[in-house]
Amino acid sequence: MRLPRLVPKDPPPGPARPDFWRSPVRGPWLTAMLGIVLLIGFPIVFVTGVLSHAAYMPQLGNNDVLPRDLDLQFITFDWPTNPVWLYALNQGAHVTIGILLVPVLIAKLWSVIPKLFAWPPAPNAAEVLTKLANLLLVGSAFFQLATGIANIQLWYPWQFNFVVAHFYGGWVLIFSILLHVAIRMPKVRAAMRTNKDLKPLRTNLQNTRPEPYEPHGLVSPNPAPATISRRGVVGLVGAASGALLVTTVGQSVGGPLRSLAVLAPRGNGIAKDGPNGFPINKTAHVANITSAMVDGTWALQLSADGEELELDRQALLSGKLVPLRTYDLPIACVEGWSTTQSWTGVRLSDLSRLVGADPGHVLHVESLQPRGAFRQTTLSKNQAHADRSLLALRVNGVDLSMDHGFPARIIVPALPGVHCTKWVSGLEWSHA
Repeated sequence: MRLPRLVPKDPPPGPARPDFWRSPVRGPWLTAMLGIVLLIGFPIVFVTGVLSHAAYMPQLGNNDVLPRDLDLQFITFDWPTNPVWLYALNQGAHVTIGILLVPVLIAKLWSVIPKLFAWPPAPNAAEVLTKLANLLLVGSAFFQLATGIANIQLWYPWQFNFVVAHFYGGWVLIFSILLHVAIRMPKVRAAMRTNKDLKPLRTNLQNTRPEPYEPHGLVSPNPAPATISRRGVVGLVGAASGALLVTTVGQSVGGPLRSLAVLAPRGNGIAKDGPNGFPINKTAHVANITSAMVDGTWALQLSADGEELELDRQALLSGKLVPLRTYDLPIACVEGWSTTQSWTGVRLSDLSRLVGADPGHVLHVESLQPRGAFRQTTLSKNQAHADRSLLALRVNGVDLSMDHGFPARIIVPALPGVHCTKWVSGLEWSHA
């Protein structure tokens, strides 16, 4: 007795029919070319993301943003303080390259869309596993890009913790890429060999022809006349990525491009508040900091191994106990923007000597913030004792504004901006 078919042999009308997709440029070469770009770009985004997590130094004190027993950060080290632009470069590359990959990913999905509707949907177990692997890859790629771009805009329409989800999502994506490469690399090599690498990019519209047809492949059995060449498709994708580059990269590199960074509203450098007119992620209002908390009663609490000292802002500004220093240092934010300003304050290493701390101590920093992430952070011993690590009191020759951390904030070379704690209330040096 023959069992009935669960799926009809002939595909239903519409996108499941092979001749529904008629573009003559769609085929193995274009898919392979776009895939190679993603294969280069996504690992760079992943590595810079892992390095960003390392820069948070989750192994220290109050810096862990993930459960310690579930943290996939296999390599931890003291993030260096030199060169001062290290974190700005890392995070600028992470965010900018991620944004530039969006048009490439969309084009790649367009190039393989016939496979999404291939009939029958699951002819065998191997094809089922392949489609599940593809679903994991596409889903994780879109999740990382979508949530990352939303984070740049400080827009969180979800209920989960972005940092945790984005970190684990990165690992899912990189393993999905490795699995996809293992499955598809033979076809990629064959496609590039058949078309002699970049030859299609030298072919104009009039000479654009479909690639050889293969059943159940990407090439249409009934291709339409070409309306765009493969060179045109690649150029269109490149132009889209280029437009995103021009409207984004200024937040990281500065200069004339900064004013064009319209897709990075916190990093376009449009100053409205004079010397304090540079980007802010968390305002005093958002952090629940009031003027009463930072008025004349504010005092900085210093402690180390039982030694304690309290200093008001005037004592710090007088330069009598420790000298004032001025350094040009960047703030680099995890959202990708960075800005270099002239900071004036007292060195953390000089303050440490007032309470007898030694170079082996780490530094616990506490903010006036009544609640919220990174209200307390820990600086490594090399950060706490670096020559240009400051408790900043002024910026660009004037007092810090409330939004920039008045009465005092941390400024450490190459430190992620989220750890440059604002509204500092206490500094405690300890061995752990």
